[in-house]
This record gives sequence, C-alpha cells and structure tokens, in this order.
Amino acid sequence: MSAHPVYLDAATAAPLHPVARQALLAALDDGWADPARLYSRARRAGQLLDAAREATAATLGVRPDEVSFTPSGTHAAHSAVLGGLVGRQRTGATLVHSAIEHSAVLHAAQRHVAAGGTATSVPVDRLGRLDLDAWSATVHSPGVALAALIGASHEVGTVQPVAVAAESCTAAGVPLYVDAAQLVGRVPVPAGWSVLTASAHKWGGPPGVGLLVVRKGTRWESPWPADEREFGRTPGVVNLPAVVAAAASLRAAAADAAAEAARLTPLVDLIRSRVAAEVPDVEVVGDPVDRLPHLVTFSCLYVDGEVLLHALDRRGFAVSSGSSCTSSTLRPSHVLEAMGVLSHGNVRVSLHRESTGADVERFLAELPGIVADLRADAGVVGL
Repeated sequence: MSAHPVYLDAATAAPLHPVARQALLAALDDGWADPARLYSRARRAGQLLDAAREATAATLGVRPDEVSFTPSGTHAAHSAVLGGLVGRQRTGATLVHSAIEHSAVLHAAQRHVAAGGTATSVPVDRLGRLDLDAWSATVHSPGVALAALIGASHEVGTVQPVAVAAESCTAAGVPLYVDAAQLVGRVPVPAGWSVLTASAHKWGGPPGVGLLVVRKGTRWESPWPADEREFGRTPGVVNLPAVVAAAASLRAAAADAAAEAARLTPLVDLIRSRVAAEVPDVEVVGDPVDRLPHLVTFSCLYVDGEVLLHALDRRGFAVSSGSSCTSSTLRPSHVLEAMGVLSHGNVRVSLHRESTGADVERFLAELPGIVADLRADAGVVGL
C-alpha cells in the first residue's frame, strides 16, 4: 500500500472537520447531562442543545423549532417519509418518488407498500435528471399524500431541479420531502420543500447525527411511539456532544462552501476529462454541468467493480462504488439502472476539504494502469 493513503469517499463520510473535533471534546466535558432536567448541569446541557439548534436553523434559513436532531440521516429519512404519509393519510396513501432516491427512502416506501399503501416511481434521463413532465403528472394524480425527491444524486452527482419540482407539488397541494444529504454544508438548498433531511458526517460532522426539518404548517405526524423530546418528532435522548459538534462543523462548512465548490469543481472536471480520454471503454456518468462540485462517477467495461475498488485500495486510494448503498444485494445500482448507463466497474470519487490537486493527479496517473492490469488478468486485451 502507498505510504500516503488518499481518501476519496466524502460522499459516504467526510473526514471529521477540525471544528467538529474541538466542539465534540468540549461538549463531552460540558454536555453529558440530560438537557430535559432542571438542575444546573442539566440546564447547561439544555443551553448547548438550544445553541446547536439555533445555529443549525440559521445556517439552513429556518426556524429553530422546525429542526430536530435524529440518530442518523437514515433515521431522519425514514421519519420524513413515514411521518409525511401518516400526517396526510386522510388525503391519500400514495407516495411519489424519483427512481434514484437513496435506499433509505426506498426502504421506507417498501414499508409503506407492505402496510397497504402505494408508491409511484418517476423516471430520470440518462444524465440522472428527473423527468419533470412525468413528475408533474404524477403528483397531480388523485390520492397523493407525499412526494420525495433527492436534492442531488449521492451516486452520480446530478443536481435535481428541486425548485421546479416543488412548484408542481405546490400546485397539486402535495408536500415535498427533499433528501438534502449531499447538499447541506456544500451548496445552497433550493426553496419549496416542506420536509428536509441531512446527515452530519457528510459535511464533516461526527457520524450518528441526522437532521429532520419540518416546516411550520406541514401536515406531518411522528410515525414512532410517543416521546416528548425533539418536538415529538423523534424518540430518545440526543447524543448532545455529537449534536454540538455537528452544528459547529455545519456552520464552518457552510461558511467555506462557496470557496470549496470553486476549488473542487475544476478538480472534478479534470477527472471527468482525463478518465474519459485515458481509460479505454469507460463511461463517465451523471450531468457534466448541473452536478455537485465534489463528486464524479465512471464505469469501466470488462472490469469487476469490487475487484477494481480493492485494487485501488491496495495502491492507497479509498473510493467507493456508486452502488455502495446496495452493494450487499450483489445487484447493479438502482440509480445506474434507472439512468440506463453502464454499471460494470463503477467507481465513485468524492472530494473533500483535505483533497488536493496532487491527490487527484496521483489518482489519474495510476488509474489507467490499474484498469489495464485487471483487464489483462481477466483475459481482456487489445483495447
């Protein structure tokens, strides 16, 4: 393995932000008591929780009482979908979602269908962009309780036309849930949503903290057993030190987001162009323009994706497959399938605040030889 490992999987989990580390250590000393109690140490914990909520709300441009902290981004997504459906069950029992939602949303949809509800999937084009005409027609169908749209694809980086999709939802009287895990802390969140979720370890916060934001006036009801904490939206005591660290790092990441996007966008453009030019039989997928600044995915024909990831790891590169969230099923990514693009040998590279141009250059220098060696091992030559 290389002496200098290069971590290129920020879309799964970004390295812990220095601000998060500082805040976490301080809060471990100061924020371990139950913030719901009345004695002085608990009141101090309550002040920390209130401050974290207010800072998070300010960064997102929402009210503090619209923000709840959950045990993970997945838990927040489940809560958003199932709670949105419960809150609107008198209106209907249909969930509308894009074909490329995160598996957490699709699993919640499966639970809803198993309980007797319905779920309708709206297709995307070859770049991974939502079919807006189909979306509008579907959300205007009778009995639609909730619509769910990922803000930007976690697998290929395509940014979705959330604001336009939201206009269709508003016209149809249907609340829109946006999975903003890849947006928050990196790029501005579009307007028009009723429910939003995010995950702290995507922006450099600690793992185990999710955000669930429910706008005032939204008909949303907790799908979980009753609990008075977090405005009744999610049960249990929050991990307060982690929440404090998540809020502090979100503020820091958001403050640097525009500069980071400007720094990382040309690096991703370089990967897109060089991989396409220097690796034979490769398809760079996702929208080349309307995309996240830090993420690029490509697929290599005649190479097994898992073997390629292991080969890159041995050379010191930590990357993932675009199908990482469903890799245990041994099926191609549902996102790549929905786009109709190549899924063999799929690699997702996602950069972060510690990624450098030298890291990218080294990756691009070594990738063609690694792919060629694997193809030769598989008996594929002459490309």
